[in-house]
Amino acid sequence: MNIRHVILGLLAQQAMSGYDIKSLFKGLTWLIDAPSYGSLYPTLHTLLEEGLVSVDVEPGRGKPSRKLYQITEAGRRELIERLESSELPERSIRAFVRQLILAEYLSPDTLAAHLARRREQLAEYLQRTEYTNDDPTEVGQWLIHDYGTTLARAELNWLDTRLAELKAEHNQPNL
Repeated sequence: MNIRHVILGLLAQQAMSGYDIKSLFKGLTWLIDAPSYGSLYPTLHTLLEEGLVSVDVEPGRGKPSRKLYQITEAGRRELIERLESSELPERSIRAFVRQLILAEYLSPDTLAAHLARRREQLAEYLQRTEYTNDDPTEVGQWLIHDYGTTLARAELNWLDTRLAELKAEHNQPNL
């Protein structure tokens, strides 16, 4: 999931300034990379040129004017098309979190399918990286392995809980 689609998803929720978008990402930096202003504003300008967002200038009273970007109908169509056609979730935790930001635009079935795919990826990772105490590794390698598998198991538990909730909420036995 690239930054342009995450921005479209955020703007589909509410009109935001570039600063607002940057601030939102800044609060999530321990999970995902925040775009720099040098990539955020060019992306906003490209979206504007393509007609996927529009901008209103809110005059500042004693301070600089503020540009508020909002998604257009064409932007909504592109966002939905991207979400429905993409092979979510990607393997990286940061990419997965960027995708979760846009979860409200997915149908319950599509969201469940994406969460189930992420679950499969983690289960495969744990199976491939099985570790025994007999393996001769350096302490650093062991710590990295232990950290990664601990996070993967925690994420599996989270995914199982969310998938069960989706199934219960939507009475869908196949989820």
